[in-house]
Amino acid sequence: MISSELPEVIGMADRIGVMHQGRLTGILDNRRRQVTQEQIMRLASGEEAQR
Repeated sequence: MISSELPEVIGMADRIGVMHQGRLTGILDNRRRQVTQEQIMRLASGEEAQR
């Protein structure tokens, strides 16, 4: 699923891959539905996920 509708993505996806300028910046585990729009936007703005 590809979408910019964050509430929809958070409600439906178990894992969320986030890209910035064509590069994957992080994959968030959302099985417990605890991912926030803020976390997604931080990655979408180019901040790399902590590994």
